[in-house]
Amino acid sequence: MDITYIPMAKGFVYLAVVLDWFSRRVLSWKLSITMEAAFCVETLEDALANHGKPDIFNTDQGSQFTCPAFTGVLAKHNVRISMDGKGAWRDNVFVERLWRSVKYEEVYLHAYDNVSAARDGIGRYLDLYNRRRPHSSLDGQTPDAAYFRHESMPPIRLAA
Repeated sequence: MDITYIPMAKGFVYLAVVLDWFSRRVLSWKLSITMEAAFCVETLEDALANHGKPDIFNTDQGSQFTCPAFTGVLAKHNVRISMDGKGAWRDNVFVERLWRSVKYEEVYLHAYDNVSAARDGIGRYLDLYNRRRPHSSLDGQTPDAAYFRHESMPPIRLAA
């Protein structure tokens, strides 16, 4: 999970996502006009409610992710907490790649007039990202295909 800022015509909002590392699928996302922990907790709770609990949950060391409200949700579900090293962007490289895609393929192409327009545009993009945008790291599959793939499908090739 991570947070990024989204520039608009006037001001900006924050986008939080929960991303499945294996499939690169966005499991949950929310926009907020503040960086308070509440919207991160809501995003986490939504992901847990709709996709079940992971064994490990990774974030950076931001105050939204280290506060008792956030870590308490993970502890309540017996999820192990993994936090990136300070300044170690590579620890969360998959979500950093998502930010690049979202910004260059959607956000920078539109100067959203308001939060509602940003929510609609980003929602459409994340739907495209999950359902229709193939990823070279997934052997050309979409995140949805990798996330929901059946055992009969050939496995994704892994680096040796």
